[in-house]
Amino acid sequence: MNLKETTLYKILITLIALVSVLALFGGIMEPDSALYASIAKNMVLRNDWVNIYVRGADWLDKPHLTFWLAAASFKIFGITAFAYKLPSFLFGLWGAWYLYKLTKDIYNEKTGLISALIFLSSLHILISTFDVRAEVYITTFTLAAIYHYYKAHQSSFWHIVAGSFFAACAIMIKGIFVLIPVFGGFIIYWLLTKQFKQLLKLKWWLAIVLIFIFVIPELYALYVQFDLHPEKVVFGKTGVSGLKFFFWDSQFGRFFNNGPIKGKGDISFFLHTTLWAFLPWSILFYTAVVNLFKKKNRAGLPAESIIIWTSAAITFLLFSLSKFQLPHYILIILPQFAIITALYIKQLKGKSLKVFFTIQNVLAILIILILSAIAFFFGFTNHYIAIAVLVLLLAVSFLVFKGLKTENLLSRSAMISVALMIFLSVFFYPSVLKYESGMEAGNWLKENYPKAKAAVLMYPDAYSFDFYANGEPKYFWSYEELNKSKGEKDLVIYTPESELVKLKKDYGAEVLKSFEYYHITKLTPKFINAKTRPQLLEHFYLVKLH
Repeated sequence: MNLKETTLYKILITLIALVSVLALFGGIMEPDSALYASIAKNMVLRNDWVNIYVRGADWLDKPHLTFWLAAASFKIFGITAFAYKLPSFLFGLWGAWYLYKLTKDIYNEKTGLISALIFLSSLHILISTFDVRAEVYITTFTLAAIYHYYKAHQSSFWHIVAGSFFAACAIMIKGIFVLIPVFGGFIIYWLLTKQFKQLLKLKWWLAIVLIFIFVIPELYALYVQFDLHPEKVVFGKTGVSGLKFFFWDSQFGRFFNNGPIKGKGDISFFLHTTLWAFLPWSILFYTAVVNLFKKKNRAGLPAESIIIWTSAAITFLLFSLSKFQLPHYILIILPQFAIITALYIKQLKGKSLKVFFTIQNVLAILIILILSAIAFFFGFTNHYIAIAVLVLLLAVSFLVFKGLKTENLLSRSAMISVALMIFLSVFFYPSVLKYESGMEAGNWLKENYPKAKAAVLMYPDAYSFDFYANGEPKYFWSYEELNKSKGEKDLVIYTPESELVKLKKDYGAEVLKSFEYYHITKLTPKFINAKTRPQLLEHFYLVKLH
């Protein structure tokens, strides 16, 4: 094995990890990231790790582990955006390590390194370092469970324990459906290779028992908050069971679209989501999938490859058939996509290598052109510097990685991800986050009125304000509620423009500061263009009552 090639991949993995660190120092994005961060903040402020509160009320949706991990980080580093993002970032790196270990054991070291590089440099993994949700945790825990169960399939009992622990952690992040990518691949592998006796082996049934033992903390927390209190109003009704929601409504209810939280499904959604989420590798990935349908292309691969393919396939199919679809769900099976892509890239040679070398080069140039256009039209303060950095990194990748070689195809593609991460961290998101009014208002209030008692009037989604303002803001859903607290000293209210006239007229409200708002996770060309952006902006205000 060529040491130079494996060393190159290690250097590129390290480079991707280092530039990703830049994202940890940016703000927290609405809605989900800010919501999760505010939940974890409330856990620490209330010193209550069992009950989940949002806007001062009981909240039933996601399991607890995401919030426990963030709250633990807050305890160590303080309640900051950095502390919220750090655990997810470290878990992403841990996931890449597990991906390397699994791929190395089934194939070889080089395939393991290429898989880890593809995974860490894919667009949605990079974005998830900014917009931190639960999916990176699920990805790592499911991958760790698959790895340990793969080892347990070969021998050790302790791998059954480890695999079940990580599977339980994945459940405590998202719910029991995560067992499908964990066990689905193994079951289909056993059936296709006629290893029917595996289904009856005591160790796999023990694994299931251990999973439910390890998941007890989540069941206890849900039981205490909801099942012990049927009088609580959740989803507009009483008598809601947290345990039933956990085992049925949050999973099967979403899949069949008959639970309290509904969505609108499109069977092609994840096909086109993968095209952008897995950039710059998506074209190679789709070609690799088509390539696997030919029996001769699978002939030289270990039989255990079936675990990888089928785990990805059944999960992808499940997501596609579900009526509740969000782009970040695809993160859970990106490790399997990375392995499939790595195997295909490794066997490229001659004409096929030349074709994909050209495709990846054109893709790299297109990405740099699109990012440069965004920098120009958005009107960054230093947009010329942003464009210069992008062009320089593209030029360096072409000059350093010359020649028709597999490692050069991989290196040039990875360098585009490096350029993208620098662009997003240093130029793009710092400019876009200025339009997250809740974050701007919370920070301004902390700086200018440190003793203020923060509140929100007639607006349900002020999650970033929840996180960045001091303490736990009060929510007023009516003016009757506000009247009970209007005499409270140092009360400062965050409210949309629609309430400003009434506040000024009936309450003598003094506007302390106004803030521009846009839903920054739903970017459009009209917003990116500085000339048309003002047409889309909403306005929020911090007001003091007299």
